[in-house]
Amino acid sequence: MNAARTAMLMTLLTLVLVGAGGALAGQGGALFALIIAAAMNLGSYWFSDKVVIKMYRGEETQSGPLYEVVKEICEQNALIMPKVYHLPQSTPNAFATGRNPSHAVVAATDGITQILSRDELKGVMAHEMAHVQNRDILIGSIAATFAGAISFMANMAQWTMIFGGSDDEDSNPVAMIAMMILAPIAAMLVQMAISRSREYGADAKGAQLCGNPHSLANALRKLESANQRAPMPKVNEATAHMFIVNPLSGQKMAKLFSTHPPMEERIRRLEGMQI
Repeated sequence: MNAARTAMLMTLLTLVLVGAGGALAGQGGALFALIIAAAMNLGSYWFSDKVVIKMYRGEETQSGPLYEVVKEICEQNALIMPKVYHLPQSTPNAFATGRNPSHAVVAATDGITQILSRDELKGVMAHEMAHVQNRDILIGSIAATFAGAISFMANMAQWTMIFGGSDDEDSNPVAMIAMMILAPIAAMLVQMAISRSREYGADAKGAQLCGNPHSLANALRKLESANQRAPMPKVNEATAHMFIVNPLSGQKMAKLFSTHPPMEERIRRLEGMQI
């Protein structure tokens, strides 16, 4: 179900790109914008593990509760062991990154081990391993490429109108302005919907990997409460979607445009699972 929904959303994002390209810059402009956005996101995708870990001052660990839980998940499910990092933040949270299962990283803040039981920690890291197995980093990078191309075209059209406008006699300035405003918003909303769909998928698969959906549900409840009380400081908004719970959840505007699905629904689905 989540895979079908993701495919539908990716198709919709493609249609937005084609429609915006035709209205703003023609097929050539759309293709150029897509190439530029792809080049920008390729580097982010290929080096995502190194960049994000450095951003949050992560340190690799090969011992302790966090490492042992990840190792246990991998052994029980015959998965490739990723690199495990701990982040020196007190706000409890976790994320996964890396371009494929062979180059994956899972990370958690130091604060997460202080509020979760071992079973709950296992549920959280199983969720992150599910992201790795589902190749969600790749899907997110593709979605970001399309969204970036649409935003690039909107900016290009804006500067074209400022410095001389269009030579096309049939062009409609009002329609172009509307497309410049609406296309990036539509792309952002579709991109957020894709991210939310992948979170539901990682919850479901993570519950299977750890064998106990209630442990993950309990962990999500605790993490959401902790992040609402004290959101993680100095979070790069471009990486917020990677965390298991929204690290910006203490901000009302961040909730309105959240890349994460409603926590109540995530918990409801997990508690209704039968394994």
